[in-house]
Amino acid sequence: MSESNQQDIGQEMLDVLNRQKKSYLAEGEVSAEKRIDRLDRTINILVKHGDRLCDAMAADFGHRSIEQSKLTDINGSIGPLKDAKKHLRQWMRPERRKVMVPLGLFGSRARIQYQPLGVVGCISPWNFPVQLTFSPLAGVFAAGNRTMIKPSEFTPATSELMKELFTEVFDEDEVAIFTGGPEVGTAFSALPFDHMLFTGATAIAKHVMRAASENLVPLTLELGGKSPVVISESADIELAASNIMAGKTMNAGQICLAPDYVFVPEDKADDFINAAKNSVAKMYPNLKDNPDYTSIVNERHFERLNGYIADAKAKGAEVVEINPAQEDFSQQQHHRIPPTIIVDPTEDMTVMQEEIFGPVLPVKRYKNIEETLDYINDHPRPLGLYYFGQDAQEEKKVLTHTTSGGVTVNDVIMHIAQEDLPFGGVGPSGMGAYHGHDGFKTFSHAKAVYTQSKLVSKLAAAMRPPYKKAS
Repeated sequence: MSESNQQDIGQEMLDVLNRQKKSYLAEGEVSAEKRIDRLDRTINILVKHGDRLCDAMAADFGHRSIEQSKLTDINGSIGPLKDAKKHLRQWMRPERRKVMVPLGLFGSRARIQYQPLGVVGCISPWNFPVQLTFSPLAGVFAAGNRTMIKPSEFTPATSELMKELFTEVFDEDEVAIFTGGPEVGTAFSALPFDHMLFTGATAIAKHVMRAASENLVPLTLELGGKSPVVISESADIELAASNIMAGKTMNAGQICLAPDYVFVPEDKADDFINAAKNSVAKMYPNLKDNPDYTSIVNERHFERLNGYIADAKAKGAEVVEINPAQEDFSQQQHHRIPPTIIVDPTEDMTVMQEEIFGPVLPVKRYKNIEETLDYINDHPRPLGLYYFGQDAQEEKKVLTHTTSGGVTVNDVIMHIAQEDLPFGGVGPSGMGAYHGHDGFKTFSHAKAVYTQSKLVSKLAAAMRPPYKKAS
């Protein structure tokens, strides 16, 4: 895209943003009925066109499990939208606050009134292109905002279909979608939104944050990182392996919250690896043409992941490919990679330095729990942390001696599915949070309102200048 074309798209988006802001101001108070109407229209897109969206995601990935797409992207978006619809009247109520003594005794009152921010910009990623575009709208619309969306260029069929579907049921002064590559994303992130939500890679987030700072746009950043798993001596190894591999193979591991590496007691590592093999075989008796097993999104990421595996082999790691039907993946229609375990990786291996975002799982043995805590704390704070075990004291120690965006105990990823829990990162894995009531608050302005009583006003008059009375 030429510089002039980039300026043109930037101006086009700015014009839309200004129209949205003007329309928002003209609307005045955004009623509960209007918010529910926007939520209903969004839900209806998913209900009516869910199959088309699943087909588009499959086309973008080369192959993506249709059943998984229905579960994670379609139903995974409808749920939050319906939850917001159910609760938004309650969320909209002013929140009473205490007045300092003795003002409250004389009739003064204080409250927080939640007001829409105005226009929220949303930059959504490719790994769950529908879910991470639609589900944030639960909080955005419940809070009474309008939105502009920039979906990923890596899933072009899905992005264009979403643009078509939103355009059918929303006027551009309520919802606008802009598709395109990095140039569009760069111009989008520089717009003077009232708030911006970015979901994606930490490296890109730095550019988004830098651009947003020019207009002092507040940000919610949902990033990623290397989410660790700690398996306790007290854990059920079979259960742990089953749940971990289910999370690691969903979407072929292309999940920001996917378990990135696993700590296993040194005397149980072989048991874990064998249980992981059995778990994968139950879910996927074959992989190469299995409709339930998703492809890597494109050749670049396919080569990146294979490079991690080759690097680990070259540096002496034991590499365990879980391939139940012993299929040949050297010739295939899509970019599929079998679940692969890297045993006892060293720190110079790329797989331990970068977020994996694929079906590759390093497994590290440990002697005592302090080793795991020291390792985790020596690395950037992750988006998720997972503990498996039945030792309450040890669980408490792991949770209180580490910092992560969120935690799931005796499973992986599932805390993101709880709509009443805030979802967000910490430090390099993100800032801010949304989902449920927390999402409503994130996309609202908590306006402080103090109402003075007549009695306090009269009493206060006695404390005003002149302080020294004339003699």
